[in-house]
Amino acid sequence: MKNLKQLDLAENNFGGSLPNCLGNLSSLQLLDVSKNQFTGNIASGPLTNLVSLEFLSLSNNLFEVPTSMKPFMNHSSLKFFSSENNRLVTEPAAINNLIPKFQLVFFSLSKTTEALNVEIPDFLYYQYDLRVLDLSHNNITGMFPSWLLKNNTRLEQLYLSENSFVGALKLQDHPYPNMTELDISINNMNGQISKDICLIFPNLLSLRMAKNGFTGCIPSCLGNISSLEILDLSNNQLSTVKLEQLTTIWFLKLLNNNFSGHLPTSLFNSSRLGYLYLSGNNFWGQISDFPLYGWKEWNVLDLSSNQFSGMLPRSFGNFTYHGVLDLSKNHFKGPIPRDFCKLDQLEYLDLSENNLSGYMPSCFKPPQITHIHLSKNRLSGPLTYGFFNNSSLVTMDLRDNSFTGSIPNWIDNLSSLSVLLLKVNHFDGELPVQLCLLERLSILDVSQNQLSGPLPSCLGNLTFKKSSQKSIMDPLNGFVSMFIEKAYYETMGPSLVDSVDSLSKVLWLNIIEEVTEFTTKNMYYGYKGKVLSYMYGIDLSNNNFVGAIPPEFGNLSKILSLNLSHNNLTGSIPATFSNLKHIESLDLSYNNLNGAIPPQLTEVTTLEVFSVAHNNLSGRTPERKYQFGTFDDENCYEGNPFLCGPPLRNNCSEEAVPSQPVPNDEQADDGFIDMELFYISFGVCYTIVVMTIAAVLYINPYWRRRWLYFIEDCIDTCYYFVVASFRKFSNFRR
Repeated sequence: MKNLKQLDLAENNFGGSLPNCLGNLSSLQLLDVSKNQFTGNIASGPLTNLVSLEFLSLSNNLFEVPTSMKPFMNHSSLKFFSSENNRLVTEPAAINNLIPKFQLVFFSLSKTTEALNVEIPDFLYYQYDLRVLDLSHNNITGMFPSWLLKNNTRLEQLYLSENSFVGALKLQDHPYPNMTELDISINNMNGQISKDICLIFPNLLSLRMAKNGFTGCIPSCLGNISSLEILDLSNNQLSTVKLEQLTTIWFLKLLNNNFSGHLPTSLFNSSRLGYLYLSGNNFWGQISDFPLYGWKEWNVLDLSSNQFSGMLPRSFGNFTYHGVLDLSKNHFKGPIPRDFCKLDQLEYLDLSENNLSGYMPSCFKPPQITHIHLSKNRLSGPLTYGFFNNSSLVTMDLRDNSFTGSIPNWIDNLSSLSVLLLKVNHFDGELPVQLCLLERLSILDVSQNQLSGPLPSCLGNLTFKKSSQKSIMDPLNGFVSMFIEKAYYETMGPSLVDSVDSLSKVLWLNIIEEVTEFTTKNMYYGYKGKVLSYMYGIDLSNNNFVGAIPPEFGNLSKILSLNLSHNNLTGSIPATFSNLKHIESLDLSYNNLNGAIPPQLTEVTTLEVFSVAHNNLSGRTPERKYQFGTFDDENCYEGNPFLCGPPLRNNCSEEAVPSQPVPNDEQADDGFIDMELFYISFGVCYTIVVMTIAAVLYINPYWRRRWLYFIEDCIDTCYYFVVASFRKFSNFRR
């Protein structure tokens, strides 16, 4: 196929080295082998012979790629080169000084692996037509490469995030009108942001400098760049900002800095600002109700972790939220305004860790809401019809409040519910069996309430189905940079295949990350991301549940944490718990459980925390093998006087503890003492002793007289003792 010009093998499952016959395709201009499992060093492969190549994409394979680009020094036609997620191979300095024949338009060498002490390739010094340069995720060290801007005046997009650049951001004096996207996030840069940045980059679309050490103020002129849509300066040490001058920006992310002061009213009336993140600063004061000029729409309004106070602004209920409203970790007080019932398009609400009080408005049930956090407030009253029929609700977090009444029976209407947190409230009554109908329920915490009654056996039928929205909100639809497509078509013309997609930089802006707090392994954890996706746990501790533990709980094969402690549970530990093959924490302490600990539990090899302390268990502790060999602390078993064996100090005698388990049909009771038999034996013995004494007194007159004299002497002695004591007491009072 000598005349073949374009070959697209992307997104398959090819492996091994590239076939040598590819080197015979002398007319090949475009080759895309991205997203496969190809291996080998490209310096010794067939690609060195393809001197007609204009487009080459090697991304997402297992190639070894040299930083010097030496294999392609004679490829005078090469314009687009992409190598993401491959292994980077560093070479001697002499090789790096080679001057290539090509002039690249697009160069991506990002997300490489197994590369140490990486430096920016020297050949880039001689590239004058570069439009897009991506060197992100490489741990490149040194100062910010200002020479890249000096030599590449046509550069439109520069991505240097997740490296190890240090020092100040030093820019050239002359402007770069072509630059639209600059990303230097997640480095170690510091100093102040130059006030001339707006003159140097007058046509910026996106500026991201998050997670560095920048100090001082944010240049107000950034609000005058009409094209600027995305500004992310979060996680720095910036201290001064004039927010009213940045309201022309569409996506403004300034969280975790040192900003303070009041919020200007113009911030909420901006017609363009749709994503605002101010979390983790020191803004303070009350947010008063203010008139709206037109109908304001928000995608994200995040004011969490600041020092705001006063009542929740009713005007927030007049906005249209298509995503997130986060006012958590402030000092708001008073009730939740009924105006919040108008938020019918809200998807995420977080009002946790404030001083809110009063009842939850019964009208509050946004049909599209997926996550709601109201924990650590002073909200009270029953859950009547709040959240009723919210079929999209995934997380309901009402921990640490004063809610009362029973858990409503309509809970099964929340068909998408995956996380239910009702810890530390005043809920009472029985646990509704409707919880068992929630197919996606994976984390249930109703601990520290006044719930009572038996444990529903149907909880053992929970299958912990996966929820795609459990761990994170849907990200903002990423937009493909049209500048890459523009550079591609201007250079190569229309493509016969869609290889330009492998070059496109898709900017994903995560709206907010969901964090779920849950107690397991005797620790309080905040789960998020992929870890939260695979977390399954049930906490029913510190209630008044009675009865036996349903054997059906052994069907929860995916569960990682089960806590039934501090209740009034009786009966034996179900042997079916040996089926909990993934459990890491099992706490049954502080109950009235009896019988022996099932020896089958030693088959569970994933346990990290196990406690049956303070029960009425008897017999031998489990054999010390697998995970049970690591439980060396007596605290796991203490408070069970009839339990013996290591790590407890009381040893087991062979007579007291049979070596073979007693079959169920022959075992009268699991306890160490049969109390019913004890009471019967005691009653019979007591009756026999009394009747024997009576018979002796009736038959023998001498003993009968001695017995009557003894009784009479006792009565006289008691009488004289009382009289004498009374006289002494009277004299003492005088």
